[in-house]
Amino acid sequence: MTGRNPTMRIAHIFLFGIVVLTSSGAQADNWPNWRGPSGDGSSSEKNVPTRWSDSENIAWKVALPGQGHASPIVWDNRLFLVACLPETKERVLLCHDRQSGQELWRSTVFTAPLESMHDLNSYASGTPATDGKLVYVAFLDPDGRQIDAAMVRARAGKLRADNSGKPVSPGRMVVAAFDFDGKPRWLVRPGPYISVWGFCSCPVLFEDMVILNGDHDGDAYLVALDRETGATRWKVNRQHRIRSHSTPIIRYVDERIHLFMSGAHEIVSYNPRDGSEHWRINGPQGRAVASLVYDGSRLLVPCGYPSRQVWAVRPDGKADVTNTHVEWHIQQACPYVPSPVVIDNYFLMVADNGVASCYNATSGEKLWIKRIGSGYSASLVNAGRLVYFLSNDGDTTVVRAGKSFELISENPLNEPSYASPAISQGQIYLRGETHLFCIGQSIGRGEKLK
Repeated sequence: MTGRNPTMRIAHIFLFGIVVLTSSGAQADNWPNWRGPSGDGSSSEKNVPTRWSDSENIAWKVALPGQGHASPIVWDNRLFLVACLPETKERVLLCHDRQSGQELWRSTVFTAPLESMHDLNSYASGTPATDGKLVYVAFLDPDGRQIDAAMVRARAGKLRADNSGKPVSPGRMVVAAFDFDGKPRWLVRPGPYISVWGFCSCPVLFEDMVILNGDHDGDAYLVALDRETGATRWKVNRQHRIRSHSTPIIRYVDERIHLFMSGAHEIVSYNPRDGSEHWRINGPQGRAVASLVYDGSRLLVPCGYPSRQVWAVRPDGKADVTNTHVEWHIQQACPYVPSPVVIDNYFLMVADNGVASCYNATSGEKLWIKRIGSGYSASLVNAGRLVYFLSNDGDTTVVRAGKSFELISENPLNEPSYASPAISQGQIYLRGETHLFCIGQSIGRGEKLK
């Protein structure tokens, strides 16, 4: 591969495997958290389905209660996802049988007023995570008040009014753990939270901790909780006090363990064991939703709104590396919400308006750009060098990673979808607006439903 040291690449893969296995116990055929076992949308599975419709190559389809944009996760024969039941105001954790789609149990996490939020958000947007023993979930627990957004910005020390007149719901982040029988183990509220966009934070598991992004329009923070008890292990302040929903990733680089986090006008590397800071980059000005990825040599960082850019950043160094570690940046057709993928030296992404593109990860050279749809929120996933682009309309475009655009298939589902796909045991799991779909051949006790 261009610009890559094979020996270092092998070392990276080996060390990265240690991170995944020791942090979550996940096997290759599980999808235990946001964006899968590696946290970057990639799957090592072979023979993943590439063609389907709402009535073809569907192993099962089940109706879902309530609403939510959180992605499903899979551990062995159990599938978990979260939802909100607006009629009762319950936030719930659901467990389904992976082979048949049957709901096995439903547990209420808590009941509270419904919060205000962005039109593309939901009351259940934080994808849960599991280590094979417990399932960890995160929501906003609003206190029932409504505050004008301009007042929120003023309290956060921001001079410019943002979304003035829009109601905002103050509250606290809720994090909870349940066992595989749906019994609660603990529930904590690690900090305040208020955001014009509403809430979305996906738990990240590392060693014996659960780590969450607490960026919001107030006293923002990054927090690590004890997996067994929910007690706070460490908590660090985030300096810019502005909402940002990107999910961190954890990697070994330069003989150090890093938690890489973007958004809120900065890119920062933390030590996930104690929250101490390795290095930081100031900028670009913007709020991030999409998560960054790592190609083994550099971080590829979508930088959000209003400055829609992608920065390539060297992940080593110490302290302030703003002027030394940005290798290249691009500003054409960059994503705000959908997270990208990187396959070898191919960096693929889709802008929210449906323009997909592929760049050389080493140089930033544009290889191709192509409109594939009109609206995208779901993050990309890839398996076997194929990349899956799921639109808000529920259509999945499958493209082969390469120097030129190569369309494999277009697959309509005829149901809106805002959740990112999950890949496990040769099947794809898609959460639609009202149904959960299992794409692929029926297995075990699974029954093909139409």
